Amino acid sequence: METERLLLRPMTWEDRPAICAILQDEQTMYAYEHPFSEEEVDDWMARQMKRYETDGFGLWAAVERNSGSLVGQIGLTLQEWEGKQVPEIGYLLNRRFWGMGYATEGAKACKAYAFETLGLDAVYSIIRDNNLPSQGVARRNGMHPVGRQIKHYYHMDMPHTVWVALKRGE
Repeated sequence: METERLLLRPMTWEDRPAICAILQDEQTMYAYEHPFSEEEVDDWMARQMKRYETDGFGLWAAVERNSGSLVGQIGLTLQEWEGKQVPEIGYLLNRRFWGMGYATEGAKACKAYAFETLGLDAVYSIIRDNNLPSQGVARRNGMHPVGRQIKHYYHMDMPHTVWVALKRGE
């Protein structure tokens, strides 16, 4: 999938150094409360690659078209919400690309892909309450809050807001 500035493509193991630069950066990973270990990076990447096989989508490598630099990961994953699996738009960028509009650009492309190609009626973003920049991306992507949930991760309860965009803009 392409946008004005990005190519969204499946991640490969060749992307591992660029993915490590994201997942192992303490400031980038503040919403996760810790940078990832080598093993956690490998598990993360393997999980995305498995999603490509089983779901037909996952978090894709977001590559800047002009430079070929991997700016982050943007895509769709299935997440638990109210007892069912829902398609979530997620984004996690290398800090040096923050504030440039890449997350919003990629998230909008994922929403269009979900509605137009996959035929979905709704997409979600489940965002930790302290992650204000990601909430801004959800807003710019035409989403609004519909609920809350607590995710238990890394030995702690983390409150999240659930955002939704409906195909018909309802």
